[in-house]
Amino acid sequence: MSGVPVYRWRLAPPGYATLRQLRAQGLRPGGQDVAAVLERPRKRRGPLVAYLYRIDRAKPVRPMTPARWAALAKANAARQVCPQCRRDAGYRIPASLGMCVSCAYPEEQCAA
Repeated sequence: MSGVPVYRWRLAPPGYATLRQLRAQGLRPGGQDVAAVLERPRKRRGPLVAYLYRIDRAKPVRPMTPARWAALAKANAARQVCPQCRRDAGYRIPASLGMCVSCAYPEEQCAA
């Protein structure tokens, strides 16, 4: 990213936005490269970095089609199935456990 302008925190000129700011406006980067970098200095560590994109080059967010809604629902449903016991846990399986709570802590289920 050589040649990309670097701005200090809150000193970027108008016309630039982060990914979250673009999404809040109903926009997406649309394949454009990072236009600028925003740096927030910190003590004892490296600066926080935010990548900025040009708002005038951003494209509108693609609408959700019925097929995309179905794929999203299927993916979310798959995140609720425990890979250990193959049951629907009724909640999203934590990535830190990798399985439902009853499979991760079977001794606590027997005690209860």
